[in-house]
Formats: sequence, C-alpha cells, structure tokens
Amino acid sequence: MSPIQAFGPQADNQSPAFSGHNAYRSDPLLKDIAADMPRALRTDFETVGKFVASAEAQDLARIANRAVPELRTHDGFGNRIDQVDFHPSWHALMRRGVASGLQGSVWEGRREEAGYAHQARAIRFFLTAGLESGHLCPLTMTNASIAAIMASPRIEKAWAPQVVSRRYDSSHRPAMQKSGVTIGMGMTEKQGGTDVRANQSVATRAGEGVYRLSGHKWFLSAPMSDAFVMLAQTGSDTFGELSCFLVPRILEDGSLNGLRLQRLKDKVGNRSNASSEVEFSDTFGFLLGGEGEGVRTILDMVTLTRLDCALASAGMMRASLAEAVHHCRHRRVFGELLIDQPLMARVLADLALETAAATALSLRLARAFDNARDNPAEAAIARLMTPVVKYWVCKIAPSVIYEVMECMGGNGYVEERAVARHYREAPVNAIWEGSGNVMALDVLRVLTRGRDLCEVALDSINRDLGAAGPRTVDVLRACMAVAESDQGAARLLTEQLALAAAAAELTRLGAGHVAEAFVETRLGGAWRSTYGMLDARFDARQIVEVLYPPAA
Repeated sequence: MSPIQAFGPQADNQSPAFSGHNAYRSDPLLKDIAADMPRALRTDFETVGKFVASAEAQDLARIANRAVPELRTHDGFGNRIDQVDFHPSWHALMRRGVASGLQGSVWEGRREEAGYAHQARAIRFFLTAGLESGHLCPLTMTNASIAAIMASPRIEKAWAPQVVSRRYDSSHRPAMQKSGVTIGMGMTEKQGGTDVRANQSVATRAGEGVYRLSGHKWFLSAPMSDAFVMLAQTGSDTFGELSCFLVPRILEDGSLNGLRLQRLKDKVGNRSNASSEVEFSDTFGFLLGGEGEGVRTILDMVTLTRLDCALASAGMMRASLAEAVHHCRHRRVFGELLIDQPLMARVLADLALETAAATALSLRLARAFDNARDNPAEAAIARLMTPVVKYWVCKIAPSVIYEVMECMGGNGYVEERAVARHYREAPVNAIWEGSGNVMALDVLRVLTRGRDLCEVALDSINRDLGAAGPRTVDVLRACMAVAESDQGAARLLTEQLALAAAAAELTRLGAGHVAEAFVETRLGGAWRSTYGMLDARFDARQIVEVLYPPAA
C-alpha cells in the first residue's frame, strides 16, 4: 500500500509555508524609506527582517498566543504573591525585542542613529509587529515612560539607565537590583475610562517626593512590569489635583508594594500579553512632575504610544497582506492561479495601496518626531498628525486584515495561520490610548487652539503632493470650516487629513503609479466601503508586483 493510499491524498494545491524570507528585504517601500539611513541601521533592519520571518520566530509567536499568561495571587503556603506566569516563548520574544532596543533606543543617543532614532526604532517596531504584537505592549510603555520620568530629574537619574538597558531581566527582584526593567501603565478606572480626570485613586504625601496611594485601576497593563506610571488625586478636595506617579511593583527591601491583582482581562486579542485589574492601598509611588500636573506630565508619553499604535497596525497589515499575496501566487482555483484572476488582482492591489499608505504615513510621523526639536514646522506636523495618523491607520487595520483573510478563504480563518492572530489583535490599537472619537476631538483641539499648526501641515501636504496639492488643500480647508462649527464632523476632517498626508508622502517618496493610484482613488472622489473597486485605468497586477515582489 502506497503512502497516499494509507494516509490520504497529498495537498498539492496549498501554498508552501510563508517563512524563510526576509521581511525587510522583501518590502520595497520600507527599503526606499530607509535608503538614506546609515548602512549600519539598514544592516540591523535586515537582521530583524530575517528573524521575524523565520519559522522559529513564527513558532514563538504562535505558542505565546496559545499558552496565555496565568495569574497566581497566592503561593502554596497562602502568601500573597500577585504573580503572572508566562510561557518561555513570551520571554524569548521579550528578550529579542529588548535586545533590539524597542524598549528605549530613542533615548540612548547612539551615534549611528543620530537624526534617525525614532525612524530606526519605528522600522524595527513595524517589522516586529508583523510577527507578534502582544509583547510589544510592555516595550511600547517602557519606551514612552521616559517622557514622563524626565519630569523628575532625581527619578530619571536612577531609573533611566535601567529602562534603556538592552538586557531583559524577568526576575522578581527590586528594580535597582536588576540588569534592565520594563514599565507599565495604570491610567483608567472603572467609573471614568478615557476620562482620566474622573479618577478616584488618592495619593497622600509621605515624604519628599514620595506618596502613599490607594484606589484601583480598571486596566493595569503588563502587570509584571517593574514599575507603573499611574495617576491619582493629590488635592485636599477628592477631585482637586490629578498627579502622576512612578509606582514600583517591588520595594527595595524585596516586599510587594501593595498592588493586589484582581484578575486578568479575557481579551479578544492581545492574548500573549497580560492586562489586569488591580486594587491598592499603602502603595508607595514617586511623584513625577508637580502636584496637579498629572495630565500634562503624561502627554508626551501618550504621544509616543500613539505612534506605536499606528506602527503596529501598519506592520500587521503588511505581514498579513504579504502572506495573502504569497497564497494567491500558489493557490489554483477554477484552473488558474488566484493572482492571475482579475477580481483577485484588484482586491490585492487595493489592499496594497492602503497598506503602503499606512506604512508611509506612520514612518512620516516618526520622521517628524526626529526633527521636531530643531524644526518648528516638523514639531507642528508631529502635534497635528499624531492623532490623525493614529486614527486612520488603526481604524483601517481590522477591515484590511479581514479582507486579507477572505483572500485566503478558509486557510486564513484558522488559528494556525498568523492572519487570524492579526485579525484578533487589530482592534486594540484603535481602542488603546484614545479611541477614534478621542483622536478626532484632539484634531479639533489643534484646529481651534493652534490653527497655525494646521496651516503648516497644509503647506507640507500642498508642497509634497505636487499637481494635486492645491485642490486637495482646498478640500481640507472646507472640511476645517465645517468642523469648526460642527463637532460631529471631526471624523470627516481627520480622515481627509490622513488620506491627503498619506498621498503626499507616497508622492514625495517617488512611489510613481502607486502614488498616482492612491491619489486618484482616495482623493479623486468618494471612498468606497469595500476593497477591489479599482477600475481598468490602474494596472492592478503591476501594483501588487511592485509592492510585493516575488521571493528571490
């Protein structure tokens, strides 16, 4: 009896495993964006790209999302330990991410990254998100935490070296005894959610810069972090002054700092990462900034996390679509390869345009972050475009990844494939650090309080967009006028700004007919609710081949 007779027919119409390539080298747009960066950085990107596309790394990602974290509130002797156990695959991913500098490379001041620190980290982050995004949550918060910690020089001096260390240390010891630390966040509470000013947690002064906190947090992200940036009321009135604190998990004497984990959240996605509810009393924290300056202190931190939300969404879109194109190049339906069928080619091309725009727009924002300190125009773009980019890129990710899943059919709807994990993961970035309405209201805030910042962004779009610039800017000005008198139009303005800025960046990058197709289909008329609506003017197959070249 032959093996086929014994075990059934061989699957000869399945695509081969999508691994063993280089995610950076196979992304022409990403390589164009990095073309002017130092060779050492591009070599680093190639190293990350090779790892994230390896079979080994993909196994780590799959296992980390199957073997989810487990909470142990007590040990076998009844002692309170409030510990979350992770599978070794999680620690392997964290170790790799920390070694790559995802937890704080923008603060290191390395010579080879001068002028490119945010962009270099953004590319590494983008590539890693295509592998697994759950472990990026604590790395994002750790990187962003320095912006808040800097508000207190004494705390910065002690903690910053631990944060930027590229050594991952998961041991349960006081932070100052470790070779590297991670930082989490505890902002929202049950009664307030996004409205952090409704927080009821209270902090009372216990010493110079040291406070005793009591209260709860509805979401304490990455609860095994070594410390958490948290908000609490410090005024004599219950809702007097919201202040910001760095709260260690373990005190210097090795005792727990009173953070009582209640449960882990059972989330739709982001399953490799633990998110918890916590109650606390007699919990000590270090004041960051001044009393009553809590919201101001966390603003720069929140800005950095919003950039990462966009990067992660763009990275997941790119990885998902790359696998779908790979699938369509090998899968035959009705006697032909899927990639050769006009309807499929147009769907893939439309998705490729959207993904390219999201990639270009997110990395354009990272460039603005790099240039903001010395260039007022870039600072203005960073301020306005952070909520714009976060809104649009994160908003389109679920629909793009769903359509990718449909391109792969049932093969994409199984947990063995990374696309299913990306689909479950995609909504979190639109929700975390400000949902769509919060982002749109932030755009309105800039429009009403800093119209000059909007004018700077419009000038940049007009300049980079070329012939389509003046008409596009006229449309944007009309949207601004509507939004100024109608708050409900804020989403319309935000999306139009995103589409225009993405088109401008693709044009500036010299993306040729890719940029032209995006301009014509996104700015030339009303956008559609589904993908695959490109008409015959655009060579759909060529768009796919340019953005997703066949593996060498």
